[in-house]
Amino acid sequence: MLRALALAALLGLGTCQAGKAPDAPLTGPARVEADRKACEKRGGNFAPGGRSQALYCFVVPKDAGRQCTKSTQCSSACLAFGTCAPVAPLLGCHEIRNAAGVIVTQCID
Repeated sequence: MLRALALAALLGLGTCQAGKAPDAPLTGPARVEADRKACEKRGGNFAPGGRSQALYCFVVPKDAGRQCTKSTQCSSACLAFGTCAPVAPLLGCHEIRNAAGVIVTQCID
């Protein structure tokens, strides 16, 4: 039994790469640049938004402008006047239709 554990430990060590530290998560300007590139690759616009002016990836949903009667019919939000939101995320306060179709005020940011 002891031999089996020792062999398993040695085999496990063989999968390690000597001298290579694990990749550290990106932070600061490198993180912002990586997020910008990922956003643009998705067809989004990486820009400040909301009251905080934080950076967001704004995208036009595939169902933007489509008729809706409740939020579950849209990938982002069903606006009170019955169309899917033209952008996601939808920052600020807006009248939207919830999952039951009831008009409510939604504030984000």
